[in-house]
Amino acid sequence: METAAIRAQLAAGLVIPAQPLALDTSRRLSERHQRAVSRYYLDAGVGGIAVGVHSTQFAIRDPQHGLYEPVLGLAAEEIDRHAEAIGRPIVKIAGLCGVTRQAIAEADLAAELGFQAGLLSLAAVSHLPLTDLTEHCTAVSRQLPLIGFYLQPAVGGRVLPLEFWRRFVEIDNVVAIKIAPFNRYQTIDVVRAVVEAGRDDIALYTGNDDAIVSDLLTTWVFKRDGIPVRRQFAGGLLGHWGVWTRRAVELFNRIKTARSASSLPAEWLTEAVAVTDMNAAVFDAANGFRGCIPGILEVLRRQGLVPSACCLDPAETLSPGQTAELDRVTAAYPHLVDDTFVMEHRDRWLSA
Repeated sequence: METAAIRAQLAAGLVIPAQPLALDTSRRLSERHQRAVSRYYLDAGVGGIAVGVHSTQFAIRDPQHGLYEPVLGLAAEEIDRHAEAIGRPIVKIAGLCGVTRQAIAEADLAAELGFQAGLLSLAAVSHLPLTDLTEHCTAVSRQLPLIGFYLQPAVGGRVLPLEFWRRFVEIDNVVAIKIAPFNRYQTIDVVRAVVEAGRDDIALYTGNDDAIVSDLLTTWVFKRDGIPVRRQFAGGLLGHWGVWTRRAVELFNRIKTARSASSLPAEWLTEAVAVTDMNAAVFDAANGFRGCIPGILEVLRRQGLVPSACCLDPAETLSPGQTAELDRVTAAYPHLVDDTFVMEHRDRWLSA
């Protein structure tokens, strides 16, 4: 897919879940369940899948695990098979991280596997001054179209000032930005930078799992050369959308219809709170997001899509009280839970 085509796909607005890692109780990759999760997302109607990102666990790259290439390869096979069957493309996004040499190598591998864009984490280079940080991004963008990533500091990100984003959006091969600082002021910085630079070809994707509905419903207005410019988030690239994905697709379709209307019913404010409340349980907001990845896995485990909620790091587990919170939100918001959909198709997804 050419860069122009990936820009058009992203601009159209997509549901893109961040895929987790399916491990058995011995912390070994279960290829069968990893494929099943991809098949679940694809049948749920997503427009893309992000693999090798925070939800997939950055540790898949460690030599003792060596899972980066296998996990990307499994997802690519399932996505390509599904895209051929339905006759339309599904965007494949690879997580990229590490120092420049590593990030470039990952971008090269992702391109070989047919991934169309790379979501670049800056955690490993967060100590660099802004000029060097921009040069790092530029170097990686030469290998693969780039999706910027504003990751919240609580899970390894760095506060990135408006100055950085003004420099970042000058990189030609940037196709989108995932904005996930979980902070309204910092979210505004990114949108402002894109608008003021005149980069109408950069799609905005919410990664603010605590503000999914409000991000997607908001029209953001900033001036460029004295003229008001209106922007909206095209879609979402979210860890939260890695669970209850069928309902996420339905919610996004409702949001697209609602934001084309002349006014928004107040009920959307209530729905925004419901989604955020569910995310608080999944992401373990009460404990500084320590149980974020296990929370995602636990929802999928309960649905029978992964064999365990284990992470590569044995210390990364559900927090005390998180299980009860998952019970609470599942019961409180049944219209946002897709257990019936999963039960109807799970056996087929788990088949060879």
